[in-house]
Amino acid sequence: MNKVYSRIESINGSVITVKATDVKYNELAEIETRFGKSLAEVNRIDGDMVSLQVFAGGRGVSTGDHIRFLGHDMQISFSDDLLGRIFNGSAEPRDNGPSLAENLVEIGGPSVNPSKRIMARRMIRTGIPMIDVFNTLVVSQKLPIFSSSGEPYNQLLARIAMQAEVDVIVLGGMGLKYDDYLFFRNTLEEGGALSRTVMFIHTASDPTVECEKIPDLSLAVAEQFALKGKNVLVLLTDMTNFADAMKEVAITQEQVPSNRGYPGDLYSQLASRYEKAVDFDDAGSVTILAVTTMPGDDVTHPVPDNTGYITEGQYYLKGGRIEPFGSLSRLKQNVNGKTRDDHRALMDGMIRLYSSYKDTLEKKSMGFMMSSWDEKLLKYGDMFEKKMMDLSVNLPLEQALDLGWEILADCFNKDETGIKTSLIEKHWPSK
Repeated sequence: MNKVYSRIESINGSVITVKATDVKYNELAEIETRFGKSLAEVNRIDGDMVSLQVFAGGRGVSTGDHIRFLGHDMQISFSDDLLGRIFNGSAEPRDNGPSLAENLVEIGGPSVNPSKRIMARRMIRTGIPMIDVFNTLVVSQKLPIFSSSGEPYNQLLARIAMQAEVDVIVLGGMGLKYDDYLFFRNTLEEGGALSRTVMFIHTASDPTVECEKIPDLSLAVAEQFALKGKNVLVLLTDMTNFADAMKEVAITQEQVPSNRGYPGDLYSQLASRYEKAVDFDDAGSVTILAVTTMPGDDVTHPVPDNTGYITEGQYYLKGGRIEPFGSLSRLKQNVNGKTRDDHRALMDGMIRLYSSYKDTLEKKSMGFMMSSWDEKLLKYGDMFEKKMMDLSVNLPLEQALDLGWEILADCFNKDETGIKTSLIEKHWPSK
């Protein structure tokens, strides 16, 4: 029988302290207040003084309320019944559907033993040329989408959720505006992708502590689906909100702050989530794509800065497009040599010419006379941005590669592209 305590020693915001024994760190408790029941989680133990973070906040908590320790960490029910469902950060239904209680698994466990992993070697097709052609997403990769606020990162994630060639999508939303939550739900429902999706949503009005739980809930469910042989894509937005929630809780606990007020273990907290990406040798896989907004468009901000050391590249979302410069998929060479013989050469050639276009734009803005070569580059850059970089473009990889050749043929002669003659002879469009 779990012990019940009826004396709260102190209440500090959403953190309460009780005298208790045989309690472990991260253990869940249930507190009965005059507003009803709420979950709480042990986040500090000092002798027999136990501090708990109350999920619903400290409002309505009094020193005589009853606290019952549950004897386990936070858990989530796992089964195929999760598909098509939407939950909050306490793993309770947000979609008015039934609660699930069978086959409970704990969240926030360790990452997978390296001996069970295999090298990333398969691409995930998304239908977005700036990903598929230029920075291929690879199964079991962990990649952030670095974005300044105001960029259409949620629209990009929704497109990827609908189009990515995977078995299961797990979407974790942290600090979402209610409109953004409705956008995800309606877009996936109308696009027919909700039936293969599990959503864990924390809105800006929900308790802060629930925001911290979203990545762990999402990744615990993803790992269980992967063990059943499914290829799972985890989409998280926004990891900066997750870090801000950690900061808020750390301040309440009076932890010594580190860079810009974030807790000193920010790096390891982020890494423990990203390291859940895995391709099992005898089962499925987990791939992680996580939005990280950069306050003030500052990539040296602690959250994107720490993230860059953990992940295998990044996508930069700027001006409503995925920027070819700065964006990097470090694992793309594992797969883009097997897609089509012209993939690598075309990718390198087009980016090289786009770089020359950027130089020409600079010359033009400074009033230099444009040569015929510059005019070709200006035409090429305009076509490249409209036909390849625009996020509304939706093409399978092979069609995107063919389109790349067509753009080159429209703007240049064969000998001006710098691509191998044998590939030009094979793929150059006949007029």
